[in-house]
Amino acid sequence: MRYEEKAKLAAARALVPVAILVASPLLLIAGTPIRRRYLRYVYRDEAPPILEKGQGLISVHWFVVTSPLLDWLCWPTESLARLISRRG
Repeated sequence: MRYEEKAKLAAARALVPVAILVASPLLLIAGTPIRRRYLRYVYRDEAPPILEKGQGLISVHWFVVTSPLLDWLCWPTESLARLISRRG
């Protein structure tokens, strides 16, 4: 998407939280592994960048990666994973 495409940006900004809320039961139970896999997919070597300021492009992935709602829903399993790894 280009920065100039205001309607697409607004739609993505509105629909990403809705999609995260729909997936919230799954994220509360297994959020950390899902989020880690998703981030590996987005930041893999052959992936296009999620934000290209020089060309004026932004990816929908940028809205997902920067979403505080996703962080909040993945927090319980992240805390549990850290607790288990400490007791190791």
